[in-house]
Amino acid sequence: MSGTNSPEAVKKLLENMQSDLRALSLECKKKFPPVKEAAESGIIKVKTIAARNTEILAALREHSSEVVQPFLMGCGTKEPKITQLCLAAIQRLMSHEVVSETAAGNIINMLWQLMENSLEELKLLQTVLVLLTTNTVVHDEALSKAIVLCFRLHFTKDNITNNTAAATVRQVVTVVFERMVAEDERHRDTIEQPVLVQGNSNRRSVSTLKPCAKDAYMLFQDLCQLVNADAPYWLVGMTEMTRTFGLELLESVLNDFPQVFLQHQEFSFLLKERVCPLVIKLFSPNIKFRQGSSTSSSPAPVEKPYFPICMRLLRVVSVLIKQFYSLLVTECEIFLSLLVKFLDADKPQWLRAVAVESIHRLCVQPQLLRSFCQSYDMKQHSTKVFRDIVNALGSFIQSLFLVPPTGNPATTNQTGNNNSGGPVSTPASSGMLGIGGGVTLLPAFEYRGTWIPILTITVQGSAKATYLEMLDKVEPPTIPEGYAMSVAFHCLLDLVRGITSMIEGELGEVETECQTTTEAASSPTQSSEQQELQSTSDQMDKEIVSRAVWEEMVNACWCGLLAALSLLLDASTDEAATENILKAELTMAALCGRLGLVTSRDAFITAICKGSLPPHYALTVLNTTTAATLSNKSYSIQGQSVMMISPSSESHQQVVAVGQPLAVQPQGTVMLTSKNIQCMRTLLNLAHCHGAVLGTSWQLVLATLQHLVWILGLKPSSGGALKPGRAVEGPSTVLTTAVMTDLPVISNILSRLFESSQYLDDVSLHHLINALCSLSLEAMDMAYGNNKEPSLFAVAKLLETGLVNMHRIEILWRPLTGHLLEVCQHPNSRMREWGAEALTSLIKAGLTFNHDPPLSQNQRLQLLLLNPLKEMSSINHPDIRLKQLECVLQILQSQGDSLGPGWPLVLGVMGAIRNDQGESLIRTAFQCLQLVVTDFLPTMPCTCLQIVVDVAGSFGLHNQELNISLTSIGLLWNISDYFFQRGEIIEKELNKEEAAQQKQAEEKGVVLNRPFHPAPPFDCLWLCLYAKLGELCVDPRPAVRKSAGQTLFSTIGAHGTLLQHSTWHTVIWKVLFHLLDRVRESSTTADKEKIESGGGNILIHHSRDTAEKQWAETWVLTLAGVARIFNTRRYLLQPLGDFSRAWDVLLDHIQSAALSKNNEVSLAALKSFQEILQIVSPVRDSDKPETLPVVNVPVPVLIGSISGPGLSRPFVRTDSIGERLGRYSSSEPPVVTDELEDLNLWWAAWNTWYRIGSESTKPPITFDKLTFIPSQPFLTALIQIFPPLYQHIKTGFNMDDLQKLGVILHSAVSVPISSDASPFILPSYTEAVLTSLQEAVLTALDVLQKAICVGPENMQIMYPAIFDQLLAFVEFSCKPPQYGQLETKHIANAKYNQIQLFAPAEWVALNYVPFAERSLEVVVDLYQKTACHKAVVNEKVLQNIIKTLRVPLSLKYSCPSESTWKLAVSSLLKVLSIGLPVARQHASSGKFDSMWPELANTFEDFLFTKSIPPDNLSIQEFQRNESIDVEVVQLISTEILPYANFIPKEFVGQIMTMLNKGSIHSQSSSFTEAEIDIRLREEFSKMCFETLLQFSFSNKVTTPQEGYISRMALSVLLKRSQDVLHRYIEDERLSGKCPLPRQQVTEIIFVLKAVSTLIDSLKKTQPENVDGNTWAQVIALYPTLVECITCSSSEVSSALKEALVPFKDFMQPPASKVQNGES
Repeated sequence: MSGTNSPEAVKKLLENMQSDLRALSLECKKKFPPVKEAAESGIIKVKTIAARNTEILAALREHSSEVVQPFLMGCGTKEPKITQLCLAAIQRLMSHEVVSETAAGNIINMLWQLMENSLEELKLLQTVLVLLTTNTVVHDEALSKAIVLCFRLHFTKDNITNNTAAATVRQVVTVVFERMVAEDERHRDTIEQPVLVQGNSNRRSVSTLKPCAKDAYMLFQDLCQLVNADAPYWLVGMTEMTRTFGLELLESVLNDFPQVFLQHQEFSFLLKERVCPLVIKLFSPNIKFRQGSSTSSSPAPVEKPYFPICMRLLRVVSVLIKQFYSLLVTECEIFLSLLVKFLDADKPQWLRAVAVESIHRLCVQPQLLRSFCQSYDMKQHSTKVFRDIVNALGSFIQSLFLVPPTGNPATTNQTGNNNSGGPVSTPASSGMLGIGGGVTLLPAFEYRGTWIPILTITVQGSAKATYLEMLDKVEPPTIPEGYAMSVAFHCLLDLVRGITSMIEGELGEVETECQTTTEAASSPTQSSEQQELQSTSDQMDKEIVSRAVWEEMVNACWCGLLAALSLLLDASTDEAATENILKAELTMAALCGRLGLVTSRDAFITAICKGSLPPHYALTVLNTTTAATLSNKSYSIQGQSVMMISPSSESHQQVVAVGQPLAVQPQGTVMLTSKNIQCMRTLLNLAHCHGAVLGTSWQLVLATLQHLVWILGLKPSSGGALKPGRAVEGPSTVLTTAVMTDLPVISNILSRLFESSQYLDDVSLHHLINALCSLSLEAMDMAYGNNKEPSLFAVAKLLETGLVNMHRIEILWRPLTGHLLEVCQHPNSRMREWGAEALTSLIKAGLTFNHDPPLSQNQRLQLLLLNPLKEMSSINHPDIRLKQLECVLQILQSQGDSLGPGWPLVLGVMGAIRNDQGESLIRTAFQCLQLVVTDFLPTMPCTCLQIVVDVAGSFGLHNQELNISLTSIGLLWNISDYFFQRGEIIEKELNKEEAAQQKQAEEKGVVLNRPFHPAPPFDCLWLCLYAKLGELCVDPRPAVRKSAGQTLFSTIGAHGTLLQHSTWHTVIWKVLFHLLDRVRESSTTADKEKIESGGGNILIHHSRDTAEKQWAETWVLTLAGVARIFNTRRYLLQPLGDFSRAWDVLLDHIQSAALSKNNEVSLAALKSFQEILQIVSPVRDSDKPETLPVVNVPVPVLIGSISGPGLSRPFVRTDSIGERLGRYSSSEPPVVTDELEDLNLWWAAWNTWYRIGSESTKPPITFDKLTFIPSQPFLTALIQIFPPLYQHIKTGFNMDDLQKLGVILHSAVSVPISSDASPFILPSYTEAVLTSLQEAVLTALDVLQKAICVGPENMQIMYPAIFDQLLAFVEFSCKPPQYGQLETKHIANAKYNQIQLFAPAEWVALNYVPFAERSLEVVVDLYQKTACHKAVVNEKVLQNIIKTLRVPLSLKYSCPSESTWKLAVSSLLKVLSIGLPVARQHASSGKFDSMWPELANTFEDFLFTKSIPPDNLSIQEFQRNESIDVEVVQLISTEILPYANFIPKEFVGQIMTMLNKGSIHSQSSSFTEAEIDIRLREEFSKMCFETLLQFSFSNKVTTPQEGYISRMALSVLLKRSQDVLHRYIEDERLSGKCPLPRQQVTEIIFVLKAVSTLIDSLKKTQPENVDGNTWAQVIALYPTLVECITCSSSEVSSALKEALVPFKDFMQPPASKVQNGES
């Protein structure tokens, strides 16, 4: 106002006023003098006021009535010119605010008069406007009058006036309310709302209002009255009024001054009580009206809806809802419901259009929608308004498709039977035809033949209405086709956009608030939980409330939205529209996801998915999951049935791709349209941007993508990315160029989608993984039972997801790999292959990824990563295992140095390869192992070394490929070398680890359990190695056994010194003896079947052609190895507590091997026995012979090496230098075990030896060709063991032992040999050589005998036993021993023929003669030494010798060998020459009594043998033999007869008889005539006679009895001669000319010779010794002799001559005392 207050302005006002008054007075001078006068006095008044007052304006205002008066009078003249002048002047005054209230009233009255006279109407309006706008002096009645004035001017006939008045009215109404607002502003501080009395019906109770407010109130109240066609209360003088205008005014007030109604209860009351009922009343015709219903149905005619009012009402309603929603909750509910009703299909098109526009206005106000939701949908018994709005839009859209827009009911279409298209479908078809003609296709929706164009109506997000703004139209406009659809479409889009952006904004705020509070809460002070809860609880409440609203909003609208959007999506033919629809679905899906509303989220996603796939595509996941609630269900919206519309196949869409559906049964091809691809991109977009909220619906998304990928023919490539490419059966994919260019992009987006999974939170990531897994499971199910190409989408994407989420792989590793492992077990090879590919790629990537912290510090993660590799071992498919092993190989090559704790797993994978898994697998696994052993032993933790050993061992046991087994044994050797070289380091590390584990175990209170526990860990490692080799030593394949055995014993030999002393105990018991047990068991049960040549071209030597023979080799090797260890490590083993037990076990093994029925094994066992017996007592270190470390040197054991001088030399041990420098050098000298224990060991050995000997030589009970008979080398070795063994046990060796030994020696010698072998053992048949066995036996006895010889007295009682033994052998000369029941042939008869190699062997008894003879020599030697020993005397050894010799002597010529009896004679003579004196010595004791008869019989048997000399005996031989007989007689004559008085009489008698017999009878009857002279043993007879006579007539006769015996003998002899001669003479005479039998002739010759010998002997004897009777007998022979002279035989004659000659000595003259002689 400063402009009008400045002095210049005031001055100008005064001037203007004066000039106006002057002008007035001028005008009225003539016609209206009163006016002129008033004007002039007015001038004076103005001047006076100006002069008197400093505040001129105030003074003017005070006197304004007077100042204005002239002008009013001027107006009263009704003269236009004057009136105009006056009105202008008055306006000037008003504009300077110098009009008082009274003046104003006067002015208005004046204006009213002018109005009634219809003068200056426009000027009037102007003046009123100026009056009311410049100041606030007009109130109450004056104001109402002014307003009425304007209203009345509005209804004149003049159009300009009408319009101006309308504008003025609008402005005036505004002014009234603006005044009220200003008034409120002024009094804002003191405002106190009066309490509204409830139920106050007095509408004029406005006393509490201030003036301006009161005016406003009255005005508004009357406007309502007028619109309702009632009389106004305040606007008195109104004549007419239109509803349209009234409604517009109401709308503008409500719209422009909402705060007035909100702040003043009186106004609120007006709204509730007046406006709303009014609106509802006015709406009634629209509500009742049904389009197309005939009037006849209702009795009263229905008022038709009137467009102008209806449209204005809707505008009012829009304002009410928008501005006063909070006041008019109930009323708004009614309005909204009405709006919804107006969309019904039976309402006029224009009504529906305006209703849709109104709804659009609401849809762009999300906060408002939110309020609806809170006020209605969330209240219990309220209408679900928000839901209804959305559903109404949906059904509206649907109805547009189903009902033709012409307005007449086209029932055909409502049924959906679109074949009878009618005129409706023409626009669609013509539009489509236009494509060919190059006409651009309008964007439109097209569904079941209904074609609706899409019009561009508004900018997104603003509701610019078309028909709501047509305030000038009276008739309803025609609505262009597609308009309503387009608005409804935009409603939906704006609704979605509004809601989602609002909720997401609020969500974002809440989330950031949450973050800040949580950050604050988790500040370093770490406030107590209670405070934290306190701070967040209110916020939580707020959030809970908000969240409830959000969820309700979404829940209310999603069904309707989805129904409508799905339908539109299906109908859309325009790319942009499709894009918008998809965007809306996508944002809704994302919002639902963020709010966790699973059902709705899945429903939207399902819709997009369905849109992506070809129509009617059978995809179970879309029909079975949550989507089931949508498909084929109808929702009831206000009682109308809204079908969910499934995509129809009739969309006129461009087909861009043809492919195969992904199904178990191929169903031909399916087509993809560009819209499908658009949907697919949306789907990808959704997954990419909103993956975090997809949760379980990842399944829908991915399933759909999988099918699309399949139809488009994308296949996985490395890393899991999908690339175009197809090679499957069936019709191939057809892609248009449009799609071809799109494919790489789609493929790229797909990959990016999974790459973006790295930004998902953990939970969402799990959802993604789970979805992929279940997809993959379905693909697996489909791929079962057929070999069709499977869908690998899920597997490929699992791989991709895993690869991009390596940084947090832990959280998804288990589900991911767990599933891939299942895929790996799938029967379909392609599926499997990809599962394995994905799994191994992930493992490799995981290991190479740069984790934080690195894997080396995160062992748990490393084990987690490697674990699936191990799990793959349980899968049996070889291709998977190959992949697994290749992966291991690659890991080793790239990561080998840093595997650390992962080693056990990696090694486990190699070790898990089973025997039956094929050669290539085993080979690959073995490659890995070789790599480990060659490169990685030093890098792995020492605790894994044991696993390496186990794995290497397991490869040894694989029987697929012999080379691998053998190489693995080599690896074990390399490993042992590595242990040896790095022993200290390994030991240290293992001990550390052990300590840690021990501690853990103690904490947990469990016992630490590992193999070979008490041993230190490093030793356990060795023991595991030994145990593994031990297992291989009993492998079924001989080559493996051999190699393993050699390696085992070599490692123990070379590196055994590293072991703790106590560990040797385990080595012996758990490793070596265990091995021996197993080998023994296998060997004894091995198959004896002949193995045909192995594998085609490999020939097997006959010594190895049965399993048994092959096992024999193993047994030999093992036993030898163990024995060697016992030998070389004795000084280590002996101090162990149970060495003697071990010794016993070893001996037991040697025994069972020695007794095995296999020559090779048994012989080797004895060699091992020999080896362990060569042990000397341990040498102390200082004395140990210096030897270089020798590895694996077998100690040579030669048969026979033991006997002889070898015993005394110390045995050189094959230890390594390391061992000498090892444990025992510094700390402690080895313990020299006490003698007693040593002795026990030797005795144990003796017992074993005895058992072996007695068992092996015991003849079997029955014989057949398979009977096992021990070989000579075996027996030889056995016997050769005795002498050295004896050296150790001789002190305790007693008679029992000797007898045992004897039995064995005897049996051993008795064993025959097979005729095949005899030429190798016996030098030849003829040579009399001892076999080595026989040598050994004699050596053994020799050793014994020597020992007895130098031994103590008590040992000498053993002599007789030795003699017995030897004598038994002597008997073999004539009677070879029997071996059980076995028939043996004499060696000479055995048919040894090379050709019949495989004929059953015949058994040949050896040539025992040389042996017996050698034994005899030994006997003689021994007897010569021991004849006088008491034991020898007492035990009648001499008698036994004689008794034994009697056999060969009596056989004489019948002996197998002639040498035998000759040796026997010479031996007998030697023995007797020593023994007889001893016997005489002991004559009195009677100890020899029994010997004499034996001796006599022996002489008898030998000298008068029954055997006949062989025919081919030469004369010289005969003479030589006779001389032997003579020697015997000489012995008798020198050694026996002279000592007759010490000799039993019977014996002497026997001798005499024998000599007697010899002297007569010793003729042989088998000689030819020519030889007879010589053969008649004349020398022998002579000798006998001489001895006989010598004895008979010796003067040493002590007793008459003896003399008698000799004389008796003579007389017998003579008498005998006499008889023979007589008989001969008789026979000769009788025979006549026939010669007598040769025998008789010989006899007679012999008798004649004997007679001559007798006479000679008698002559030689001293006469006093010869009995006279004897002489008489001799002489009595003479006549008989003479009678023989007549015989014819010349031989007899010559003998007779010799016999007669001696008689000459008797021829002497008779003595004088003859008669005495006669008497």
